[in-house]
This record gives sequence, structure tokens and C-alpha cells, in this order.
Amino acid sequence: MEQGIQDSATKGGGPADDTGKPRRRQARGERRIAQLLEAAGRVFCTSGYTAASTNSIAREAGVSPGTLYQFFPNKEAIAVELGDVLLNRWRTTYGKAFTLAHMNLPLPETLDAVLDPLITFNCENPAFAVLMHGSEIPGQVTEKHDILHSTLLTRVEEILGSYLPDTPHAERARTAEFIFVLFKGGLDLILSHEGEEREAYIGELKNALFRYLNPLVGDALPLCRPERETTTPDS
Repeated sequence: MEQGIQDSATKGGGPADDTGKPRRRQARGERRIAQLLEAAGRVFCTSGYTAASTNSIAREAGVSPGTLYQFFPNKEAIAVELGDVLLNRWRTTYGKAFTLAHMNLPLPETLDAVLDPLITFNCENPAFAVLMHGSEIPGQVTEKHDILHSTLLTRVEEILGSYLPDTPHAERARTAEFIFVLFKGGLDLILSHEGEEREAYIGELKNALFRYLNPLVGDALPLCRPERETTTPDS
């Protein structure tokens, strides 16, 4: 996750003078922010958001609390910044998963093409689940996640509509919701295991979704293309 944190935390330096010092100072600040966010992600995963503290985050980052406070006034501000970074990365992952090319594949290949990047993202960014689903998470983070979830759910309904154009909207909506429940439950099991066991649970999740969807869509390709190709949930 560190490289993604560093890339997302980089806002670009200000104008440099002849020696370039202002730009270097800005770059050092960006690296420090990335370091603190990376440390916060680890602390949130091991301790939970509620039990985490700015002192524990600073200790994990190898800096003093005073250094942390130069960049973030409190734990909530860190969570909001980290949430933004992870949500931006999730949008990129979502865009790569839900492409028209993937939707035109037979169902087993579609499941591989869509699920693999989503699962990989969650495995590589365990703090995402902590920040998006904790009860004490700052409202800004949960509100943005709720919007993202709603948009993604709508996208899944659109895709189902391309497979099942004659199915009533309410039925497609229930199917989309159930897909989410299956995915979330399977993802929890996947994240709680490692190595071969994790791979086995990935296979179980794909099998469960295939067995649920195959009676509905069979081996047919979509009868019509979705109206637009979504690259991010906000587009």
C-alpha cells in the first residue's frame, strides 16, 4: 500500500527558487505525510480505529508526536486523509474491473476479471475495510463510502440489466444486493486467511457467485451493452 499512499499524498511542490529548496521542503513534507498515513493504516488494522491514538501512530511511523501534529491536528484528520487516499485507489480499481470488455465475456471469465482486482485491492489495503465499516469512523469517510457503495450498486444493476433486459428492475435490484452480500461475506473470509487457504476461499467465493448467477444468465453474453463504460464511480 505504501507506493499508492505516497503517490496519492503527493500534491506537487510549490515554485522553487534558484536553489530548489522550497520544492525539496515540500517533497519532504509529502513523504512525511505518506509515512504517517502508511503507519496509521497499520495501527488501525492492528488496534482498530477507536483504540488507535496519535501517539501510537507516531510511534509506528518512527517520529515524535510533535512531528505528527505538524501535519495532522488529530486522529480524525488522519483517518479522513487516509480514507480519501484509499477511496481514490478503490475508484481506480473499480474502473479497471468494470469495463465493457469484461462484461462481454462468458460468466466464469467475467467473474475472474471483475473479482480479481477487487479482491487484490482489499488484500493489499486492509485499512480500507477498517475505515469504511467501523462504527466510530469520522462521518466524512463513511458518507463518501456510502456514495461509492450506492454508485457501485447501481453499476451492478446496469450490468445485470444487460444480461436480463426483461427482468423487472426491483428483481434486478434484489439480485445486485445479494451479490454484494455474497461478496462481502466471502471477502471477510478471504482477508482472515493467508497463502493457500486464502486462495481456496477466493475460489469458494467465485464458485458461490457462479452458482447463484448461472441459473439467471446462463452462458449467454449480454444481450445489450451498458449505455456507458464507467471508469470511476463518480463518472
